[in-house]
Formats: sequence, structure tokens, C-alpha cells
Amino acid sequence: MKNYIRVLSGMGLAFAIGASVQAQTAAPAKPAPAWKQGMPASMATSTLAPLPGKLVATKAADVPIDRIKLPPGFKVEVWADQIPGGRAITEGDNGKYYVGTRALGRIYEVTDNGKERTSRVFVDKLKQPTAAYKDGSLYVVAIDKVLRYDDVANNPNPTPVDMTAAFKLPPLSHHNWKYVAFGPDGKLYVPFGAPCNICIEPTTEYSQLRRYNPDGSGMEVVATGIRNTVGFDWHPVTKELWFSNHGRDWMGDDSPNDTMNILKANANYGFPFCHQGNIADPNVTKPNACAGVEQPVALMGPHAAAMGVEFYTGDMFPAEYKNVAFNARKGSWNRTSKIGFDVVAVKADNDGKNAKVEPFMSGFMNPADQTFWGRPAYLHQMKDGSMLVSDEQNGVIYRVSYSK
Repeated sequence: MKNYIRVLSGMGLAFAIGASVQAQTAAPAKPAPAWKQGMPASMATSTLAPLPGKLVATKAADVPIDRIKLPPGFKVEVWADQIPGGRAITEGDNGKYYVGTRALGRIYEVTDNGKERTSRVFVDKLKQPTAAYKDGSLYVVAIDKVLRYDDVANNPNPTPVDMTAAFKLPPLSHHNWKYVAFGPDGKLYVPFGAPCNICIEPTTEYSQLRRYNPDGSGMEVVATGIRNTVGFDWHPVTKELWFSNHGRDWMGDDSPNDTMNILKANANYGFPFCHQGNIADPNVTKPNACAGVEQPVALMGPHAAAMGVEFYTGDMFPAEYKNVAFNARKGSWNRTSKIGFDVVAVKADNDGKNAKVEPFMSGFMNPADQTFWGRPAYLHQMKDGSMLVSDEQNGVIYRVSYSK
């Protein structure tokens, strides 16, 4: 009996030691995903999460285009299809258009022969690339690379010129996907978003908008306190840059708003201490958090994901749209009742005063059951005055035209 007790005791001791060793060697808990950063304890059980894209090729015939709503006289068609994850559009020469992506790491080349469009993968396996075009060259900007492809209209497979070292890109990925464009001054404008949902930035390289000479020299920081701008354009009359900006997550359904802003020299737009120009952050604080913060032109809706900005300068649309800023709102995830999933028109005085946000292109989301089938992301005005609209969810590009 004593031997039996000794055996049981030994087994118990061995089990206890084994359990202790197992506890000590167990893998540490995985950190929360980046999109949960800043979530308060009161929302710990929230089921809100980013909405994944389809990232598969969709044919034009499979797009329910009849659901899209536009003002009277406007028409929409699928201009190009089977471009998974397509976002920002830049126009080259000889009927070439270049479309960046985020998750898939591609730049697509779309060729328009006047009757039909064909597409191919121009460059692949980059980290969230986007592109801008100038003087026959395509500038591809990824999180960790800047590549220039020369004479792309005539050379289908050019060897890239690596310009990464000149641009001195900061390394962190969160909110570092970019929209880039050349301004009226001939400089390349490049944003660097906050490396978090809400935080004091680890270095001064983030939450800012920069501009460079085309070769990467002459870098200037032109504004700070910008959490995440992924769309901007220059006003046709004043030549001032207007940009959309994403507000932080996890401050409730209705706060803060995304914004439309005018770039003022060396201005501060509030992040991380102040949002939408007048709301102090509850987690990252300082006295008089919103003092001196540049005020927005318009509030674009809480968590609406305000993306591409395009001023209309053509003659096809009615006169009321001349010099109006169109804004694609990709749609909310950090909100129990979804908003966005549309294109709106921001009508304002040239100085940004008296702004009104009006619906323009909708029907991608059903408010009744909160389902959605499309997510407008970026805009590009064509030479004939029609407007291209990329739908990242379906990987297609729409063409919006008007006739009386």
C-alpha cells in the first residue's frame, strides 16, 4: 500500500512538474491586430472589424450596375473589368491608364483603344503600390520602394530606375499605403500616415504630407497632424490642394468624422490630439488640444472612409458641377450602422466656405439590411469630361457620363 501511495504521489508530482514546464514554455498570446489598437475596454466585445475585399476578377456581366443611382441625365457603364483590388487611377499617354492596388501588390496597365479596354499586370509583388505619371514616366511608390519606369507608352517592359534611397521612406506599414500625384508646381506629393490608430508617433516621419522634386531631391514637409490622407487634388481656380483625411477608430459610431481639408502652408491638422478640428482625443491628451488646428472645409461622415478626391473641370456635366470636388467614400466598418459606399459632391466657395456635401453616385449599399456589393474608391476625369470611378470591391472601373 505504501508503495502504491508513493507511485501515486510520484505521478502527481510528475504531472505537476510537467504542467508547470508546459505553462512556462507555452507560446505567448498573440498581440491584438493593428486595427484593434485604441479599442476601449467598454467595446471589448464589439464584433466590428474591417471588411475584406473580394480580390478576385469580376466580369462586367456580373456587376449589378442597374442598382447604381445617379442624378437625372447621368449614365454609368462598366468601362474596364477584371482588375482585382484596383484603386487609384493615373492616366498616361497612348490610351494607357495605370491602376494601383493595396493587398495584391500590383500595378495594372489598362489600354483603351477607343472601343474596348484590355488590362495586364504591369508590375507585381510590391508592398501596396500606387503610381503617378509625368513626362512619359510612371512613378511607382510602394511602402518601401520608389521605382521610375520610363517611356512606358512605347516600351511594354521597361527596366525600372530604383529611386528609393532618394525618397527616404519611413518603414512602418500601418496607414502607409499612399495616394501620390504631381502638383501644378511639378513636385510629387506623398503622404505618410500615422503608424497606428491613435498614438504618439514614434518618430516625426509620420502623420504628414511631403513633396519632392521628381528625382527625390528637395523634400519638404508641407503639413503635419494628418492621420491618413489617401486622396487629394488641386482646386482649378485657387490651385490650393484639397485632401480627404480619415478620423480615428473606436470613439463610437458618430465620432470623429472624416474630413475634407485645404492645405495651408506649414499647418497642423490635429493628429493625434485633436480630430475633425474640434474634438480632443480622450486617450492621447494635451492642454487646449484643438488650439491652432486648421479647420476642415467639410465633415465627410464618421468612419465613412473618404478616399479619392477629383475636381470636375470638364464641360460634359451640367454647369453646377464645374469646379466641384467629388469624393469617393469607400464605406465604414467601425460603425454599427454603415455609411458611405458612394460618391458625393462637395460644393463650396473657392475658399472652401459654405460647403455642402450632396449625394451623387450611390446604390452600392442597402441601409435596410446593411449589405453592400460595391465600394467606390477613386476617381479620374477623362479628356471628354466623363468620370472614371474605381470599385475596389469588384475590381472594375465605371465610366459616368452625361447627356441632356
